[in-house]
Amino acid sequence: MSDTRRRVKVYTLNEDRQWDDRGTGHVSSTYVERLKGMSLLVRAESDGSLLLESKINPNTAYQKQQDTLIVWSEAENYDLALSFQEKAGCDEIWEKICQVQGKDPSVEVTQDLIESEEEHIEEMPETSPLIDLPSCELNKLEEIADLVTSVLSSPIRREKLALALENEGYIKKLLQLFQVCENLENTEGLHHLYEIIRGILFLNKATLFEVMFSDECIMDVVGCLEYDPSLAQPKRHREFLTKTAKFKEVIPITDSELRQKIHQTYRVQYIQDIILPTPSVFEENFLSTLTSFIFFNKVEIVSMLQEDEKFLSEVFAQLTDEATDDDKRCELVNFFKEFCAFSQTLQPQNRDAFFKTLAKLGILPALEIVMGMDDLQVRSAATDIFSYLVEFSPSMVREFVMQEAQQSDDDILLINVVIEQMICDTDPELGGAVQLMGLLRTLIDPENMLATANKTEKSEFLNFFYNHCMHVLTAPLLANTSEDKCEKDAVVGSTKSNTICPDNYQTAQLLALILELLTFCVEHHTYHIKNYIMNKDLLRRVLVLMNSKHTFLALCALRFMRRIIGLKDEFYNRYITKGNLFEPVINALLDNGTRYNLLNSAVIELFEFIRVEDIKSLIAHIVENFYNALESIEYVQTFKGLKTKYEQEKDRQNQKLNSNRFRRDARALEEDEEMWFNEDEEEEGEAVVPPVEKSKPEDDFPDSYEKFMETKKASAANGANGANSKSVAAQTSPASSNGSSSKNATLTTAVTATKGSLVGLVDYPDDEDDDEEEETSPRKRSRLGS
Repeated sequence: MSDTRRRVKVYTLNEDRQWDDRGTGHVSSTYVERLKGMSLLVRAESDGSLLLESKINPNTAYQKQQDTLIVWSEAENYDLALSFQEKAGCDEIWEKICQVQGKDPSVEVTQDLIESEEEHIEEMPETSPLIDLPSCELNKLEEIADLVTSVLSSPIRREKLALALENEGYIKKLLQLFQVCENLENTEGLHHLYEIIRGILFLNKATLFEVMFSDECIMDVVGCLEYDPSLAQPKRHREFLTKTAKFKEVIPITDSELRQKIHQTYRVQYIQDIILPTPSVFEENFLSTLTSFIFFNKVEIVSMLQEDEKFLSEVFAQLTDEATDDDKRCELVNFFKEFCAFSQTLQPQNRDAFFKTLAKLGILPALEIVMGMDDLQVRSAATDIFSYLVEFSPSMVREFVMQEAQQSDDDILLINVVIEQMICDTDPELGGAVQLMGLLRTLIDPENMLATANKTEKSEFLNFFYNHCMHVLTAPLLANTSEDKCEKDAVVGSTKSNTICPDNYQTAQLLALILELLTFCVEHHTYHIKNYIMNKDLLRRVLVLMNSKHTFLALCALRFMRRIIGLKDEFYNRYITKGNLFEPVINALLDNGTRYNLLNSAVIELFEFIRVEDIKSLIAHIVENFYNALESIEYVQTFKGLKTKYEQEKDRQNQKLNSNRFRRDARALEEDEEMWFNEDEEEEGEAVVPPVEKSKPEDDFPDSYEKFMETKKASAANGANGANSKSVAAQTSPASSNGSSSKNATLTTAVTATKGSLVGLVDYPDDEDDDEEEETSPRKRSRLGS
C-alpha cells in the first residue's frame, strides 16, 4: 500500500464534544503482543512517534462514514476517528477490522443494535432498550444536555434516545421550560437548552422533526437556537422570521394546507442554512434527514400548485396583462422563478409533467414579453426561468421559436430577444451575457436535436437560425470591424496596419463571447456556418481583432481561425489563401517580438498544425508569401519545417510532371508510327513488318507526326511558362492593407491558377525561377518581404 493511501489524520472527541486533531501519520494493522491481538497503529509522519495504538476489539462498534472516515468509541467518553487521505486506504483498514470481527466489509457499522459497544448499554435488559431520561425540570437541564451530546457519537444510542424522546412527548416539555427560562432570564438554562435542541436535531429522526417543526413548536425551537453559548448576545432569529421576512401571495392561496406547508418549508430552510453552524466533516450525515424533510416539502408544494390550474392560469393572465404594474409583475416573475427551482426536486416523470403544464399555459410567450422589459431584476429572473426550460427541453423551445417565426418579425423572436439581452448586458463582467450565451449554445447544439422519419430538427432549426437570428448575433462583431472603423496606413513599408479595434473592455468581452459561440458553430454546423463565413467574408472581419490591445480578444480571433483550419476543408483553405488571411496573424506574431507568451504559443501551434497535417495548399501559400519574414524565427523549427515540406512537394510535382511528359511523348510516337505503317501497307500492299532494307528516309515520315512534335514542344514550353507566371503572381500579390488591392491579388492568383496548372490548387514554382522571383517581387518592399 502506497504512503498516500496509508496517510491519515487522528482525531479524538474532547469534553465539549468537539473533534481535536492529534496529528497526521501513516496507519497499519498488525499483531501487537502486548495487547494480545490485531491492532491499529498510527505513526507520525514527521518523527515516526506513535500517535495511536488501538486493539481491534471484537465487540467494539466501528462505523465507516463518507468512504474516508472510521469512527469508534474505546470508553464511554473516549471517541476516536481516522480520516484517510484516500478511499482505497480506508477500504483496506475497514476490511481488516471486519475480518477480525467476522463481519461483511459491505456494512457501515460492524455491530447491530443488540451488540452495543457501550458497556453500560450491554448490561441493560433486552426488554428495555430505551434510555432513561431525567425528569424535565430546570435543575436537570445540564444533565439532559450532557446525555444528549454524549450519544451523538454512537449510532445505537442515538436510536434509543430518539425513541425515548418520541414516546414520552419530551420535546414539548422542553419547549415549555424554554419559555420559563426566557421569562426568568435564566441564561444558564437557555444555554443548556441550545445544546439540547441542537443535539436533538443531530439525532436525524424524521418523527422528531414532525414535532419540532409543527406550527405549535417551531418558533420555540428557533428561540432555543438563538442562545448559542459561544455568542456574547443572543441572535434575533424569531424577530426576523415574524417581522422582517414577509410572505407575499402574488395570487391569494385559498388552500390552508398549502400555505402552512410553504411557511414551514421556509422556516426549516432558514434553520438549516442560517441558524445551525456548518457541520464538521464528522457531522455532515447528522442532518441528512433534515435535508430530506425540506426536499419532500418542496415536492408537495409543487404538486399542490400544479394541480390548481385556476391558480396558475390567473398568474399567467396577470403576468402578460399590459395593465399589470411593474412591482406586481416583478413579484409574479419571482414566484415563477422559485416555482421552477422547487420543481428540480421532482422525479423526472413528474418534472416532465410540470414543464408541459407550464408550456400549455403559455410560459414561453410570457417570457418573451418580460425578457424585453427595462427592469433589470425582472429580466434576471426571467433569464433564470428560461434556463430551466432550456435545460428541461431544448426541443420544446426550438419548436416554439420556429412556429413563432411564421407569424412574427425577426426583431421580436424569442431567440433574438435573448441575443439582444446578451448584447445589451450592462454588467461590467457580463455575468448575464455569459449565462445567456450558454443557453444559446445549448439551443444550437446538434447533439441534442432530434431526428425522426418525418422531419429532421437539425436541418429545420439551423436553417431558421441562420436565416432569422445569425445576423443579430454577429451585428456587434461586424459593426466593430467595419471599413469605417478601420484606418490603414498607406505608406509603403509601413510597420503596422493601424486598425482601430474595440478597446473598451466590456465591448471586448462581448466580442469574445460572440466569437466563442461562432467557434462552436464552426465545429458543429459545418455546412451552414461555412456558407455564412464565405458570404460575409467573416474571417477577414474577425482577424481585424488580432490588433486589439486585449490579448484575450486576439486569442479568441485566432482560435476561430484555428478551428476553421483544423477542419482541413479545401473550401476554407482556398478562401484563406485567396483572401491572404494569414497576413494579420503573421503581423501579430512579428509585433509580439521575442515575448514568450500565450499569443506567441498559439500562433506557433497554428503553423505547427499545418506542418504536421501537411496541408499542402496552405504550406505553399505561407512559404511563397511569408517565408522571408518568418525564416529568422529559429527558436522553433516550425517554419523551416514548412519550407522543407514545400520543397519536398515541389520536387514530387516536378518528377510527376516529367514522368507525364515522357509517357505522353512515348504514346504519341507509338501512335504515329502505327499510323505510318498502316498507310505504308495500304500503298504497297505488302506485309505489316517491312524488310530491313526498305527502311524509309526521315523526310518521308507523314506530316502529321512533324506537326505533332511541334505542338508537343510548344505545349511543354507553355506549361512551364504557365507555372512560372502563376508563382510570380502569387509572390507579387502584396499582403494588401485595403479591400480592393486584396481582391485584385486574389483575382490574379485565381486566373493564373487555372492556366497551365498541372496540380490543381497547389502549383509550386520551379527551382531555377526562385532568384528571379525574389528580385522582381514587389513584396521585397513590404514589411512581410523584408
